[in-house]
Amino acid sequence: MPTYQYKVIPAPKKGERAKGVKGTEARFANALEVLMNTYGADGWEYLRTDTLPSEERSGIRGKSTVYQNVLVFRRQTGDGVSRLQPEVMAKPTPVVVRAKTTVQDDTQSNTSVAAE
Repeated sequence: MPTYQYKVIPAPKKGERAKGVKGTEARFANALEVLMNTYGADGWEYLRTDTLPSEERSGIRGKSTVYQNVLVFRRQTGDGVSRLQPEVMAKPTPVVVRAKTTVQDDTQSNTSVAAE
């Protein structure tokens, strides 16, 4: 099973101007495209976007919850892949089993033949 490294970055809040890109939605899409292509060139794969709560201070004693949009990227780490590759084992050496041989005495074999 491969192992991954993750990178979480804040999603852009404003669009980026570019030649031929007009309108708020198009500029925002352009900002995302530039960001994703930049990380993609470094080997990061876009995984998902999450909206997560974050508690912030407001005033002297107050706290409020705001929601942050983050982009999640991942890339496969090289060490996790090599650990999970099957190991090639050497061929087993054949085992030679020798049967025990018994030597018969000639006199015993002659007497048994003669008795028949």
